[in-house]
Amino acid sequence: MTYTVNGKSFDGAPAPGQCLRTFLRDLGHFGVKKGCDAGDCGACTVWVDGDPVHSCITPAFRAQGREVTTIEGLGSPGSLHPVQRQFRDAPGFQCGFCTAGMIMTSATFTEAQKADLPRALKGNLCRCTGYRGIEDAIKGVVGIEDAAPGKAVGVSVAAPAAEDVVTGRAEFTMDTRMEGMLHLKVLHSPHAHARIVSVDKSAALAVPGVHRVYTWEDVPRRRYTTAIHTDHLVDPDDTYILDDTVRFVGQRVAAVLADTVAAAEEGCRKVAVRYEPLPAVFDPEEAMADGAPQLHGSDDPFVRDPVHNILLELHSHIGDVDAGFARADVIHEGTYFSPRVQHAHLETHGAIAWTENGRLNVRTSSQSPSIAKVKLAYLFALRPDQLRVFCKRMGGGFGGKQEVISEDLAALAALDTGRPVSFEYTREEEFTTASPRHPMSLTVRLGAKSDGTLTALQIRNVSNTGAYGNHGGETLYAGGAAVMLYRCPNKKYDAYSVYTNTVPSGALRGYGMTQPAFAVESAMDELARALHLDPLELRRRNIVRPGDPLVALHDGPDDVMFTENSLGRCIDLVDGALARTAGQASPGPGWLVGVGTAASLHETAPPTEHVSEAWVTLGNDLVYEVAVGTAEFGEGTSTAHVQIAATQLGTTPSRIRLVQSDTDRTGFDTGAFASAGLFVSGNAVLRAANAVRDRILEFAAAHTGVHVVLCSMDDAGVVCGDRRMSLAELVALARARGIRFTAARKAYGSPRSVTSNAQGFRVAVHRVTGEVRILHSVQAADAGGVINPAQVRGQVEGGVAQGIGFALTENHQVDASGAVVNPNLRNYRIPTYADVPRTEVLLVDSSDSVGPMRSKGMAECCINPVAPALANALHDATGVRFRALPLTPERIYSRIGEEQSVQRA
Repeated sequence: MTYTVNGKSFDGAPAPGQCLRTFLRDLGHFGVKKGCDAGDCGACTVWVDGDPVHSCITPAFRAQGREVTTIEGLGSPGSLHPVQRQFRDAPGFQCGFCTAGMIMTSATFTEAQKADLPRALKGNLCRCTGYRGIEDAIKGVVGIEDAAPGKAVGVSVAAPAAEDVVTGRAEFTMDTRMEGMLHLKVLHSPHAHARIVSVDKSAALAVPGVHRVYTWEDVPRRRYTTAIHTDHLVDPDDTYILDDTVRFVGQRVAAVLADTVAAAEEGCRKVAVRYEPLPAVFDPEEAMADGAPQLHGSDDPFVRDPVHNILLELHSHIGDVDAGFARADVIHEGTYFSPRVQHAHLETHGAIAWTENGRLNVRTSSQSPSIAKVKLAYLFALRPDQLRVFCKRMGGGFGGKQEVISEDLAALAALDTGRPVSFEYTREEEFTTASPRHPMSLTVRLGAKSDGTLTALQIRNVSNTGAYGNHGGETLYAGGAAVMLYRCPNKKYDAYSVYTNTVPSGALRGYGMTQPAFAVESAMDELARALHLDPLELRRRNIVRPGDPLVALHDGPDDVMFTENSLGRCIDLVDGALARTAGQASPGPGWLVGVGTAASLHETAPPTEHVSEAWVTLGNDLVYEVAVGTAEFGEGTSTAHVQIAATQLGTTPSRIRLVQSDTDRTGFDTGAFASAGLFVSGNAVLRAANAVRDRILEFAAAHTGVHVVLCSMDDAGVVCGDRRMSLAELVALARARGIRFTAARKAYGSPRSVTSNAQGFRVAVHRVTGEVRILHSVQAADAGGVINPAQVRGQVEGGVAQGIGFALTENHQVDASGAVVNPNLRNYRIPTYADVPRTEVLLVDSSDSVGPMRSKGMAECCINPVAPALANALHDATGVRFRALPLTPERIYSRIGEEQSVQRA
């Protein structure tokens, strides 16, 4: 068979049934990505005879004798195709995993298709951008700017990897091949709760190409937690690499190692397992009841109450809520439910492990290589110097990669066989075994005087942590921020993290705050209507203000800086924006129009210990190397770190070379989560850059005999009085004396700041079909000092889009046996381009941040007010209150019909 790929012809023979995607990747065309292998996401789009196709559902043999073009053949760095240039300049990407497919699709668009992007882009998904940057790229809108030396902060400079991303040359985790690589696949439990009686490996080991079958008897018997935090004691060590008891449908039972993925999958099918089914429980309230099946034994020291399946419970109060309710003129109470939600990052989990010179190397998709290294060293009894963990670029994370869930098995097999091992999740495995957002049921009770002054606030939160407790406790604590938002002398918070026989829950953007925000902000809207007050006015009267204690779970001191009324300014901006569009027409007959708002606060770093170390060095090539352990997965920290260093060193971003997320080449870094990638790691970069600048100035001052205060740096060198010394001259002089211009500095997640966000929607709801159309979306956000305006806007737009999915379409459904029933993108339904409006982003500049250059992270907090604002708008339009997500059309029209029937009766 003769194939032509990117203009080069060759003879090849794909394997029987092989798809074009894997065929092209086997040839080294790694710009062709795997997001779904079902034709749902478009990340694998290539051209066949100039037409875009999803290569994951195109048989490879159909490309025989035809012209195949991948993203690598469209253009290259320095010689970009016009559409690649547009995606670079908009910018039209964040993590960049979907970008190749987006470009290959949109580069074929006619003018008519550009005018109808909802239809033209229906086959391409993006989880990061909210699609507005992609729309700008397709339309040729330029957003990036050049920065003058020393003035990079505050400018929308391009991401360091921009040209590599748009040409498909940026390496993601699985974008490599190694000689002798083996492939690992996993057999998953069909039972929600069972004891493994026996495992027969013989038939699996007889499959040609199968090398090993691992079960619980073949792995270190060490308890650990998959969750990633600096302080491992905040999460329960309730997990084994492989266990003899399974506690959810999908849990790992055995791992098969083979020459090919196909052989490993066939080996999994041949493993014979005999189970003893055990009673299961799926509802957390039922799990807490007397006599419920117990998931974890009483010998587990990390479980608060194993008899009632309670991992952790919190009980805190300030003041006297009973007295507060007694003084209230109006009391509102309601129960609000947020379902299980998947991250749906387009790059699935994966790791590649190999040994070299007696050391284990793990290339992985992790938000914290440093802590992944600590966990692997513990699991396999390795010294730190025997292990390297590193990341390339990551295809999204959103908290889903704040876990160690692929690295352990890959490392096990590599240590055992001495050969490279690849373990890559399928999309179905993401849904059935990776950690989704915690389902939470929150009962909120509010009391207020007739003028709107809150007298009591009481919350009961029941969180479903699933079969294991990774992040179960920390997300429960995080929900206290919803209590912190409002001034009230009497507060009570009771919360339970409960084990059930469902897929373990984990970290997801908003981290335990998104669900309470939905509950509290919905309840505040209901209270406002009961008081006949405007909901925003009720918030204005009760939000915390500078000088108020940020009281949540206790009334003790904290380390949070809070000196400006940024939340009030955000509320005013949203109010004004909605007022400007008050005359917006309804889509037509049968449509009901309503407005909804919500607000939130979010701390800029987690309360648990967070640390980062950065190294800055002026090299002999006169380029500053910045080494920092934070991983880049679309949150934009790499760009911000370059901008911070360039500004402090008086140079331009082009003179900064960034080294990231490699435990051999960078210092320790807790990880890129909880907004700490900017707030903590950015401070480390700032301090290290300042230290190098000071060393250079001190050296130049000593050499010239001019006082250091009369010396200054610019892009070309140092000026001391009336004498200029070039950097090349300084480096040569220093090298001759054995001096290097280098420095390391650490930063910690304390003290912290607070970000503020307010969201507003104007929506139209069809009274018959239940369809929701968003007519206007606006979010005001306190980002502190803005490092990169385009990136901040992109983070807010992406967070709003993800929040819209959380509110309207996404529901990780589990059936009566505990099995996930929609484990694919097609049936799970993350928002497409057609589902997401253009959000008006209004930024509040504030100075109360202790982050680098007064900045505050904006990747996480922006999602929190979105779902309640949508629910409140839906109520305003229909008069029907929806207290459970998602707000799907069928739920909406059925509830409207019920209300109308009641009214007619």
